[in-house]
Amino acid sequence: MRKRLQNITSTINTLAALLVLLAVWQIVCVLGIVPGYMLPSPVQVAAAFVEEFPLLMSHLRVTLTEAFLGLLCGVAFGFAMAVLMDRFEGLYRAVYPLVVLTQTVPTVAIAPLLVLWFGYEMLPKIILIVITTFFPITVGVLTGLRSADKDTMNLLRSMGAGRMQIFRYVKLPGAMGQFFSSLRISAAYSVVGAVISEWLGGFNGLGVYMTRVKKAFAFDKMFAVIFLISIISLLLMKLVDYLQKKCMPWEDTHE
Repeated sequence: MRKRLQNITSTINTLAALLVLLAVWQIVCVLGIVPGYMLPSPVQVAAAFVEEFPLLMSHLRVTLTEAFLGLLCGVAFGFAMAVLMDRFEGLYRAVYPLVVLTQTVPTVAIAPLLVLWFGYEMLPKIILIVITTFFPITVGVLTGLRSADKDTMNLLRSMGAGRMQIFRYVKLPGAMGQFFSSLRISAAYSVVGAVISEWLGGFNGLGVYMTRVKKAFAFDKMFAVIFLISIISLLLMKLVDYLQKKCMPWEDTHE
């Protein structure tokens, strides 16, 4: 009961802070402190969102398809890399610096090359999302696997357990918390990566829509897309929380 009250209080505080921010934003726009063509008011953004809702949903379907496929491939690739690096020390020493190196190159710099090599269809966008999302999964799962309790593993070895049994009963359950923490980050990155890739070329998607309304100086519609992307990212993170509860019922994820 106490924990539920704490969660309700936290939610109320967050909503109150958001309402204050929106009120200040509206006042700034009404008083003309910032020109309307530079910063549309929340009322204008809401009106643009309602007006463009059918078109936004059409573009959103494309972006979510790209994000889902890229996230799925990124999670599978990152998980496999983590397992292999945990299993083979030589592979870890050789590959881990390269994995870190992939994150030092800005995605905005990679995207034009992918478009040049693979065209304007969905493939370059999925590749960019994979590059963006696999790193948190790889690092998180690898950290979880390597932090497995050594005494427990030694006990299982003394009882005749093999590598696969140790992996199944000790390492994998111990890494699940790290995996879902990384998945929250990757889920948010997948949507952002899809939008960034659409900025540089494409026919449909929220990134393409943002490029078009920016050229038309329709900043109220631009802000409407930004809020939509934020909401989708938050919903994806909540979905990961739900999956974690289902996959890890023995652990309270909010403690």
